[in-house]
Amino acid sequence: MGRKLFYCVGAVALVAAGIYLNNTSLLAEHRPGKPVLLAHRGIAQRFDETDLKNDTCTASRMLAPKHDYLENTIRSMQAGFAAGADIVEIDVHPTTDGEFAVFHDWTLDCRTDGHGVTREHSMAELRKLDIGYGYTADGGKSFPFRGRGIGMMPTLAEVLSTFPDRRFLINVKSRDPSEGEKLAAVLNGLPSARRADIIVYGGDEPIDVLRRLVPEIKTASRKSLKGCLFGYIGYGWTGVLPDACKHAMMLVPINIAPWLWGWPDRFLNRMQDAGTEVFVLGPYRGSDFSTGIDDPALLARLPPDYAAGIWTNEIEAIGKLAK
Repeated sequence: MGRKLFYCVGAVALVAAGIYLNNTSLLAEHRPGKPVLLAHRGIAQRFDETDLKNDTCTASRMLAPKHDYLENTIRSMQAGFAAGADIVEIDVHPTTDGEFAVFHDWTLDCRTDGHGVTREHSMAELRKLDIGYGYTADGGKSFPFRGRGIGMMPTLAEVLSTFPDRRFLINVKSRDPSEGEKLAAVLNGLPSARRADIIVYGGDEPIDVLRRLVPEIKTASRKSLKGCLFGYIGYGWTGVLPDACKHAMMLVPINIAPWLWGWPDRFLNRMQDAGTEVFVLGPYRGSDFSTGIDDPALLARLPPDYAAGIWTNEIEAIGKLAK
């Protein structure tokens, strides 16, 4: 009996040692480089993040403005890149006249002087709107950007032509498969080198279509993000990656990252070898809303010499600190 127990303990110890050696970051190569900074919506107005929901009008709970940039505008993107962004995230909606409008909200009523569902308008109509109309930091007593955002909603074509050598993360705001088809037609019209500068994320259905029609584009959806994260936690210790972790974008909350097998270097090497780009977010707290790496304290929680992606809502501050 004692001999059998000895062999069992020895076998368990050998398995544990194998798992450790296969996953410890101490034995992994550190790939040199600088952090890849992703500016969420370019440079944007910040807002009170308390109890946010998907339909919360964030323009009506804007914090006191520190600058005069409005998200998803050409000017805000220019400022984001100038502040150190390697990638700018933008939001798109198809329009009734065959364009893609670059604008965050599903409806127009929160930020603009327009009304109704964004995608049910033509780009000609959307260009007439004041996208700064709804911003207020004092409960509606004053509107500091009202009248200053008229005609500032760009098209995706304008963004790509204005920044021909810059990287973008495009957010598809719907679950409509036809939107994936429309965006695929736009992306397939670009040179292959230009497509390599673009990542797309959004609803499961349009992203599934996009993966099929433009397979070289890196993508992410709720389904793929969950599949990669949970699959990797479940059996990533083997070194085998879930299919959802391959040729994709992976978002990792900073409080989850240390629990991933091989974090940081072995994990990042596995993802890079699979053609996947990793971006670290702010802490996950159980809601659908995610924060970014937006202050020095969060940035300091990243490993020394960290050289992968950082998602931030404060590129003007993090850009100076990270590089």
